[in-house]
Amino acid sequence: MLLPFQLIPRAEPSRRIQLLVPIVVTAATLLAGLLVFMALGVDAGSAFHAYFIAPLSSLYSISELLLKALPLCLVGLGLGIAYRANVWNIGAEGQLIMGGVAATWVMARFGVGDGALTDGLLPLMILVGTLAGAAWGGLAAWMKTRFNANEILTTLMLVYVAQSILQYALVGTVDTPAPLQDPEGTGFPQSQLFPPFALMLQFHQFFDAFVGTRLHVGVFLMLIAVPLVWLFTAKSFAGFQMKVAGLAPLAANYAGFKTTRLIWLALLVSGGLAGLAGALEVTGPIGQLQDSWRPGYGFTAIIVAFLGRLHPVGILLGALLMALLTLGGEALQMSMSLPQSVSSLFQGLLLLFLLAADVWVNYRVVWRR
Repeated sequence: MLLPFQLIPRAEPSRRIQLLVPIVVTAATLLAGLLVFMALGVDAGSAFHAYFIAPLSSLYSISELLLKALPLCLVGLGLGIAYRANVWNIGAEGQLIMGGVAATWVMARFGVGDGALTDGLLPLMILVGTLAGAAWGGLAAWMKTRFNANEILTTLMLVYVAQSILQYALVGTVDTPAPLQDPEGTGFPQSQLFPPFALMLQFHQFFDAFVGTRLHVGVFLMLIAVPLVWLFTAKSFAGFQMKVAGLAPLAANYAGFKTTRLIWLALLVSGGLAGLAGALEVTGPIGQLQDSWRPGYGFTAIIVAFLGRLHPVGILLGALLMALLTLGGEALQMSMSLPQSVSSLFQGLLLLFLLAADVWVNYRVVWRR
């Protein structure tokens, strides 16, 4: 059955309107949230205060906001690079998990015993975690370039493989002991707690005002990554090639750009940034690897990337917003006994309005006669 209208692509979408989309989408989400609170029969003013103001009302809350935004921003930056080249990496969650597993393996291999590596262990953990995430993305790139396998399916399926590897590392099998399980943990599916030299430096070690918070210096890596990714995408020839390949694939082929090389580059970089985020998670606020570690940052970062219009600064702001929504949901659960799923509802509304706005910006509606 034909719809009474059809969508016609606009010749040149308005750049000004595209920049206004995140603001309009955020406002629409807030309005829809107001209606949700009214439908739930709670005081909208108190709910909005608990959801959006309380997470910003203290230094501890702001530090938690930055901790939540850190992995979202790093993963979102990598996805933004890939999506610019029309390489649809949906499996950043698996790449993040592999980064955490690899970093924990380094700690278990070189950070315990009499000959433990103390001085250079943490940088080695971060490096190996980043390389593990890149390798997991590279596996999807190999299947794409060698067998023309759809990267949406392969990256997504590799998430479940990564989760199985995580479970094996901490639980093992009937015949094989878990290689990363804490030998003194009485069978609990978790690694041993990381020693102090395997943890990111905490802000409270330098500033008394941050005593009682979990914020660590990994946040500086996020702030460094944003301008570096901008330089790569906006000023490098490789970034220009990826942009052309995403906007006009035929023109990229005509210009002699190597599509295979761009696919590898996109998935290696996005996987590496996701692996870095995973390594920072286990060496930061968690301090160990746990079988229940299913952060979901890899999937949430997809919304972050599109909310930020694939621009590094926009992705940073989108990560802060999504972190605020997550913390706000936790605050509502504690203060007003509302379900944690309210946070997922807000994230879903944000994605719905974002997709609707993109359709409106890039297409015009023509009614059939």
